[in-house]
Amino acid sequence: MGPVDLYEIVRNLHVPMPPEVLVGLQTSDDAGVYKIGPDLNLVLTADFIAPTCDDPYLYGRIAAANSLSDVYAMGGTPKVALNLCCFPARGVDKSALTEILRGGLDAITESGAVLIGGHTVKDNELKYGLSVTGIVRDADIKTNAGARAGDLLILTKPIGTGVVMSAQKSGLITEAEAMPVLERMAQLSKTAAGLMNRFGAHASTDITGFGLAGHALEVAAASNVGVRFHAGKVPRWPLAVQLAQKGVKTGVKLVEGKSADEKVVFNDALSAEERMLYFDPQTSGGLLISIASKDANQLLQALADAGIADAAICGEVFASERAYVEVKE
Repeated sequence: MGPVDLYEIVRNLHVPMPPEVLVGLQTSDDAGVYKIGPDLNLVLTADFIAPTCDDPYLYGRIAAANSLSDVYAMGGTPKVALNLCCFPARGVDKSALTEILRGGLDAITESGAVLIGGHTVKDNELKYGLSVTGIVRDADIKTNAGARAGDLLILTKPIGTGVVMSAQKSGLITEAEAMPVLERMAQLSKTAAGLMNRFGAHASTDITGFGLAGHALEVAAASNVGVRFHAGKVPRWPLAVQLAQKGVKTGVKLVEGKSADEKVVFNDALSAEERMLYFDPQTSGGLLISIASKDANQLLQALADAGIADAAICGEVFASERAYVEVKE
């Protein structure tokens, strides 16, 4: 028996979708959106992750940033958060658990949201995250279904964090060597989300467990378009590229051929290691923003002016009879 796709199981339950549910299960979006009044909607999400590093404070910040990112991806503003704690009954010092929660609290506070409670269970494997509720105006709602042919694509953080985390956990690199990546993972997408709303982006998703190609494919499927990336323009962590070339993997099978299930098509010149990075699972990755071509350079400049210097225009959306992703040189 193969791996269970729990998301697919939930969708097969034929969950009722009253008109107040503006974004539900249908488009594989990052969070749900529920209307509560004229031009006022709730954004709801929950997520938790295993430790990303040995520093408990930094892990807490990254886990919280990862959870908050789902609200930002929908164009929303986080308002309240609940801690989700799966903590071992023994073997982890209480001071470390306190630091995890302090890191999470600092990220919540930076987002402008407030922590109002949470839930803790005993678990053999340490995990931490948040349930987050935010708000979003009608005009600012961003979904996977909003991308339009002719849009350009902006990615706000480099890919390759999964490879770096794998190398760190295996002892191939030190936490100090991974620190620039870890610190970028801990940064919120608050500024990027505010700017994409200001410039009227059409769609957005955050790049997490399915990697850049997987999340782009969700956008393509929901929007009935094709998505094209230009490999030389996709921001990548140089350390991740070096590690991938040395054979470091993250459980993602190397894509040797031209395509992966015919839904992600690669240029023949790209190596298997380069292709793997497009499926590399990210934690607290960047926003992939689909925006009209006339507005893309202005948004990119605004991101750079705000200190998001690694954001880049890396592809475009095109009309297609089938939803797929292609990666060119």
